[in-house]
Amino acid sequence: MLNIDNCVLVAIDFQEKLVGMLQKDDAAVKMDKLLTAAHILNIPAIITEQYPQGLGKTIASFNLEGVTVLEKTAFSAMQGEDFRNALEQTGKKQVIIGGIETHICVHQTVSELIDAGYEVYVVKDACASRNTYEFKQGIEAMKQNGAKITCLEIVLFELLRTSKHPNFKPVQTLIK
Repeated sequence: MLNIDNCVLVAIDFQEKLVGMLQKDDAAVKMDKLLTAAHILNIPAIITEQYPQGLGKTIASFNLEGVTVLEKTAFSAMQGEDFRNALEQTGKKQVIIGGIETHICVHQTVSELIDAGYEVYVVKDACASRNTYEFKQGIEAMKQNGAKITCLEIVLFELLRTSKHPNFKPVQTLIK
């Protein structure tokens, strides 16, 4: 189960051209809610951008206040020294993650996070691929590698644990 004091949020490549390739932007809406909740709950957040010169910057709708944004060219964010350093600096061992594309950058990052000893929670409804088949294969591969597959509401309520949490109301409004 997630521990609010031991987790970090990672958003993989929610960039203009990548989000634009998707038929719906549901994953981006869910990730925006996760980023907002992370801000409310003081959970560190890292966003990656795959080759932003070609794929554009992170979508403008995201609240980037207090978020670390890092460029990358390797598919796995773990291949980047800046990402590994930012992750290590949080001191957290649980990673909540979502992104585009599920079967490429998210999958490879998750695999390397698990290999590095992190406990990984893939937020399925905050992940997307252009094609349904690849999306399903990416989720299945991550599950087989040991990732915990979850969804936005499960994550939010695991972090809160109780309706008496001081930030229950502002977090709850994200899903109403």
